[in-house]
Amino acid sequence: MADQSSLGDMLTQLDKGLDDALSRLTEFLRIPSISTDPAHAADVRAAAEWLRAELASLGFDAAVHDTPGHPMVVARSAPGGARPLLFYGHYDVQPVDPLELWDRPPFDPAIEETPQGRVIRGRGASDDKGQLMTFVEAFRAWKAVHGTLPTDLILLFEGEEESGSPSLRPFLQQHADELKASLAVICDTARYADGRPAITTQLRGLVGQEVVIEAADRDLHSGSFGGLAANPIMILSKALAALKDDHGRVTLPGFYDGVADLPPELARDWDALGFDAAEFLGRVGLSSPIGETGRTPLEMVWNRPTAEINGIAGGYAGAGFKTVLPAQARAKVSFRLTGQQDPQRIRDAFQNHIRSFVPADCRVSFHDHGASPASVMDISDPAFGLAKDALTEEWGQEAAFIGAGGSIPIAGDFREILGMDSLLIGFARDDDRIHSPNEKYDVESFAKGARSWARILTALR
Repeated sequence: MADQSSLGDMLTQLDKGLDDALSRLTEFLRIPSISTDPAHAADVRAAAEWLRAELASLGFDAAVHDTPGHPMVVARSAPGGARPLLFYGHYDVQPVDPLELWDRPPFDPAIEETPQGRVIRGRGASDDKGQLMTFVEAFRAWKAVHGTLPTDLILLFEGEEESGSPSLRPFLQQHADELKASLAVICDTARYADGRPAITTQLRGLVGQEVVIEAADRDLHSGSFGGLAANPIMILSKALAALKDDHGRVTLPGFYDGVADLPPELARDWDALGFDAAEFLGRVGLSSPIGETGRTPLEMVWNRPTAEINGIAGGYAGAGFKTVLPAQARAKVSFRLTGQQDPQRIRDAFQNHIRSFVPADCRVSFHDHGASPASVMDISDPAFGLAKDALTEEWGQEAAFIGAGGSIPIAGDFREILGMDSLLIGFARDDDRIHSPNEKYDVESFAKGARSWARILTALR
């Protein structure tokens, strides 16, 4: 373990170097590394090269690796017998449209004073360049105080996260022996809603499915055919309505196989968060929670699986009125998964459910839209408790183990391909406007984020 007496020196180093660290971050943010736009391919590579040079200057063995898409940046520190850790972040950013809604050019970042404090304004400030650089600044402070980098570190910084990470799984498979560590560390998450530090210990999986039901060979006059001919919208609506019972439970056979109740220690942590469902819903103009009977609101959004209809279309929906029986109806449905639910079994069960409602003279087709299992971390690993204590010490309030309703596929990839859990710690805020105009990252998040990693590295080393 690192000398605890050096931690104070590292924290002092980070505080004294904050202005320089912000200058480095703004330089990084000026690179328009939009991975989804082919016109910015050279900018994405420029961001990768910027990172490689920055890491090399600290003493990492750093390289840019080509992929069929955008590059991966991989860096390593010297071996030394410590627990190997893999640090992951992404350096690509979202597009900036609509540009007219930005208060300043998105790739002309600046430090702004706001009523809530100083913020770094610019595309990528929070997602994920600012978060990624909290890693780098902590490594810089360690080097300044100890004279060498922490040993046994692997850094993997991706350039395609905002475009679906098409090259990531093949890269992990191809380089598995070089990237394997005892634990992954991911910085692409947030603090809890009230600002307290948090470690995300479970992520829901996802199954996306589109279904199309076809009946007659054309739209039909409802006066001539209504009551006799099959109506695809009626068929689809009946099938979709039957996905849940009156208690909010999904009716697909075997749907809850592998779903576990919340462990008592997490239940205590979550209860202590004081989540107010009415206030949460009030932000979007709602007031009354619905869902699975007998479950708390946080259980429903973090620890229970869901079935949701994301879109439905068919027939005539334009101005005026048109009395037709449509030839076709379609819907997009998603399932959020928890525990050990099998994405393919869920997909198969849904398709069989829909087929059971379709008459013999109608046709149904399905279009898959991704599938990934849930990720549940083993918090008995001492690293989780040590990191939680370090965050509590830095932020002055009890850090929490939390869940996430969404999905971070990279955590599942690390588990499946590299055989390791992930320590998900980030410092973003709910109001950071990621993926939206006027994205920002609190200077406090950046400064205390780097200090947090210095503490965590000390605890783990």
